[in-house]
Amino acid sequence: MRNRALAFALTLCAASAGELRIERLFGPEIKTGPYKHPASITELSNGDLFVTYYGGSGEYANRTGVFGSRYSQSTKTWAAPKLIASDPFRSVGNGVPWLAPDGVLWLFYVVRWGDTWSTSRIQAKISRDNGETWSESYVVSEHEGMMVRGRPIALASGEYLLPAYWETGFDPESVAAESSGWFLRWDPKKAQWLEAGRIRSPKGNIQPAAVELSPGHLIAYCRRGGGYGPVKDGYIVRSESSDGGRSWSEGRNSQFPNPNAAIDFIKLRDGHLLLVYNASMSDRDPLRVALSEDQDRTWPFSRDVATGPHDYAYPVAIQTRDGKIHLVYTSEQRTVVNHAVFDEDWVKGK
Repeated sequence: MRNRALAFALTLCAASAGELRIERLFGPEIKTGPYKHPASITELSNGDLFVTYYGGSGEYANRTGVFGSRYSQSTKTWAAPKLIASDPFRSVGNGVPWLAPDGVLWLFYVVRWGDTWSTSRIQAKISRDNGETWSESYVVSEHEGMMVRGRPIALASGEYLLPAYWETGFDPESVAAESSGWFLRWDPKKAQWLEAGRIRSPKGNIQPAAVELSPGHLIAYCRRGGGYGPVKDGYIVRSESSDGGRSWSEGRNSQFPNPNAAIDFIKLRDGHLLLVYNASMSDRDPLRVALSEDQDRTWPFSRDVATGPHDYAYPVAIQTRDGKIHLVYTSEQRTVVNHAVFDEDWVKGK
């Protein structure tokens, strides 16, 4: 990629209070392959933003990799995406960057060993210089079918909890009922991610996103299992843990619809909760954000970030140190990475 070191003349849309700003980050014109999905984002220690996506010729192509791009606060531009994780023989995807409290930048990703995602394993790299250089890759989980989609959370105990999931069935058109959200816990003494609690539900669930409401008390929302056709009973799956994620209640249908698509769920600095999801049982449209101010008891505020026939998918949200909420998602049949910026006032319609 000859223009890898060049910077794009894209300025970050800095939303004012009560406003939504959206920018198109990367599309087919970026020569990392037509496929750009899913995307993820984290804030670096110096305030820069770092976005990753899974690039290549298609979801099940063999020559794929994780690409990363940095938004510089000093130059106000996004750098050209460059390859940061790949495998010479297997498909690599679902990159998840996360800056840990100790300043280490993690990159988790999935390596698919066979024809379907049920053959995958989780690998990772770390960077100690904000993503300028990366370690060699290593295996986080050798368990066949284990994958990652969401970033870890730092618990009140000081431990890290990585939302992962186990997908079985070997079927690209359906998520089997045995599939389940499955968390990994960082053991600093052993320098290992060890398998922790698992979320089971009647129709299966994957890709959990968790928050810690109070020390040891966690809530997770998960993508539902099943197929991709229209249904009348497709909802985001909800579960709770009272022991820091070591065990989880049986996953139950929440009030929120889900078309078998990824969601995100984060805790904001003021303790409010933000849920990002596709408000439909059949389509990845619209892409909606909802806000709870009472620890998941009620959700009185919601607004659509994106609407229309463009397949808005795989949202990932963070809140940066200035209080803004940054959301990345893909569209146009998994060929475009988008970046939205807003705040709580916008969600409330103020």
